[in-house]
Amino acid sequence: MDLHGKVAVVTGSGRGLGLAYARALAAAGAAVVVNDVDADAVDAAVDTVTAEGGRAVGVVAAVGGAEAAERLVATAVREFGRLDVLVTNAGILRDRVLWKMTDDDFDAVVDVHLRATFTCARAAAVRMREQGTGGRLILISSPAGQRGNFGQTNYAAAKAGIVAMARTWALELARAGITVNAVVPVAATEMTKTIPAFAPVIEESERTGAPLPDWLRKDEGLGTVDDVAGLVTFLASDAAKDVTGQAIGIGGDRLALWAHPREKAVAFADGGWSADAIAEQWHGGVGAEPETYGIPAPRPREA
Repeated sequence: MDLHGKVAVVTGSGRGLGLAYARALAAAGAAVVVNDVDADAVDAAVDTVTAEGGRAVGVVAAVGGAEAAERLVATAVREFGRLDVLVTNAGILRDRVLWKMTDDDFDAVVDVHLRATFTCARAAAVRMREQGTGGRLILISSPAGQRGNFGQTNYAAAKAGIVAMARTWALELARAGITVNAVVPVAATEMTKTIPAFAPVIEESERTGAPLPDWLRKDEGLGTVDDVAGLVTFLASDAAKDVTGQAIGIGGDRLALWAHPREKAVAFADGGWSADAIAEQWHGGVGAEPETYGIPAPRPREA
């Protein structure tokens, strides 16, 4: 995949998945603006990318507000002359069950995930439309946003909103040649290491250098951060010029297209539906096969 001549901004790219995206884009030829709140992580990430033969500069900033978003875009333009790709990866967790989640827990996660995706995408879209040569907005979502997850009201809501924004912006930016897609990644990160079914397997793999087992890579779709990066590189490329408005999952050996919400079952009643009529019809009609919810519990298998 050839991204020479392209310029990308990757938020939250000091470590983990974000760093994997930045490295992959740079390896394909793109110049990259690395971003994180941790100055040491930014410096280390820039050093890593340049040591691998890529071009990168760093911006230390907490995304969320318009000022940080505009600074990222301005840095790309000042250092490399343009902006072609935005990857909105920055995120935090403040997990609590509903009755224990504070306003600050909710607001902090929504600000970094949802609001920052909005402000960064807005700033990038303004620049890309001015350039007149199209562009790529790659928004990072999560399985929690697709299915919900226990203890993650704030995170799941933000990640679901990101997919909704991708579909909306795909409509709004189509005439400008700007594609917008949501990536739904699953990878061995500090977060997934907290899942009891995954933790010992990931720790053993890291200790021995052995690959993750097939049941994890295929059944659970969970691999390394580098396994996810290929999708971001593809979406940033000319090969994906007709791919837009999609939510695409990737992890381990699994690549998947998520379905959009749609009506599953429909019934009609002349004159409309009373509560009694709905109750009479529900279990044998529209509600006969209710949707599942929540991320399915992992099912470990022996190697």
